[in-house]
Amino acid sequence: MQMIDHAGQAVSGATGDSLAHFEQAAHQLRCFIGDPLAAVDRALAAAPRMTMAHVLRAWLHLLGTEPTGLPVARDCVAAAGALPATDRERRHVEAVRCVTHGRWREAGRILEDLSARYPRDALALGVGHQVDFFTGDARMLRDRIARALPAWSPAMPGYHALLGMHAFGLEETGDFEQAERQGRRCVELEPRDGWGWHAVAHVMEMRNRPDDGIAWLAPGAQHWSTDSFFAVHNWWHLALFHLERDEIDEVLRLFDGPIFGARSAVVLDLVDATAMLWRLQLRGVDVGDRWQAVAANWAPLAGAGTYAFNDMHAMMAFVGAGLPGAQGAVLDAQRRALGGDDDNADFTREVGAAATQAMQAFGRGDPAQAARLLRPIRSTANRFGGSHAQRDVIDLTLVEAALRAHDVPLAAALAAERVALRPRSPLARRFVARARELRVASPDEAIPGTGEPALTPDEVGSA
Repeated sequence: MQMIDHAGQAVSGATGDSLAHFEQAAHQLRCFIGDPLAAVDRALAAAPRMTMAHVLRAWLHLLGTEPTGLPVARDCVAAAGALPATDRERRHVEAVRCVTHGRWREAGRILEDLSARYPRDALALGVGHQVDFFTGDARMLRDRIARALPAWSPAMPGYHALLGMHAFGLEETGDFEQAERQGRRCVELEPRDGWGWHAVAHVMEMRNRPDDGIAWLAPGAQHWSTDSFFAVHNWWHLALFHLERDEIDEVLRLFDGPIFGARSAVVLDLVDATAMLWRLQLRGVDVGDRWQAVAANWAPLAGAGTYAFNDMHAMMAFVGAGLPGAQGAVLDAQRRALGGDDDNADFTREVGAAATQAMQAFGRGDPAQAARLLRPIRSTANRFGGSHAQRDVIDLTLVEAALRAHDVPLAAALAAERVALRPRSPLARRFVARARELRVASPDEAIPGTGEPALTPDEVGSA
């Protein structure tokens, strides 16, 4: 007898028990909780010929961007491809196959067409949303979900996840008010939905509302952090809010506790740990020997070269820890990646190589070179994935590089830009003050775009 899932879709090769385990795994993935891999393995133990269980197992090994997940996912594709499948399931198999060959954008288009035909397929929407994130496609982060929403209702299992995904897409495209509404509604429906909590946190970050961000995340931590494999990222967001308030001791407490206290070697957790230490170091904070522990966990991945966004963060860790050999391994891996015919070759060519080399240049004390490398990519950095909040590390490094290189016009322009976006930000105001100090030290430099002439000798004396 053909089994039917919660959305009314045929599921090939399933039994009642396997489908129950599959639905549990799918729910866990939507909320980023529990152990969806264990649940899907139970589904396969109950029904080894369940096509979609092999598909879900493949996605679980791909969405962490772990190099070691690729061979497992390829085995899953081979198994699923040999089994009976509906049209919907065959499209899933092909999308997974594309990602195992590094063709993320093609997979996104396959999933887009799948969702147009089967808008109630929650897995296709969820993994498609993640593909959009990894490829930096903000519009599809929003629109993939918006297209399917009319086919759903609040009574349907998984509806909360659509609201959370839609909220994140709205935030990444600048519709902050609607994003916050959708995200809050998501969490009301399902308090364990880590992505919904995360979407609202992004709104607070982009609107420079650190007090509201802390008030949002801190009281709900028991919901979004308990038994969650997404908890580190939400703790990272909470630390960002404290960092914006210059509460460095609290940031370090969070880093040494929930962010990196367990010394996670999961790539996505390493990205968060690295990004936080880099931001602290840009501010002149002494982070002690923390870089060494983070870099040690990056070391096995130095030569992976499978995702340029990760390469940049690995370089930051190796720079922080003072490991020139590991830095060279990252650059060698990127050179090999540039010779490929997959999407990562494009990610590396368009953004990743320059960003990674810039972080190395900054670390070796060449801020002028770092600025030269970052300026051409800052407006198109979405092309190698991540969120606006994550890619802000590029802008922060560029401002600091301009200041340290004593590039008065550029430093003043970037500082003015940032304080316009974040007028209440203590860091932004410090950037402006430091740029003014540079101008005093170099009075012959006019600041383009401000209407201010070069300082006169009298002004220098009174500044």
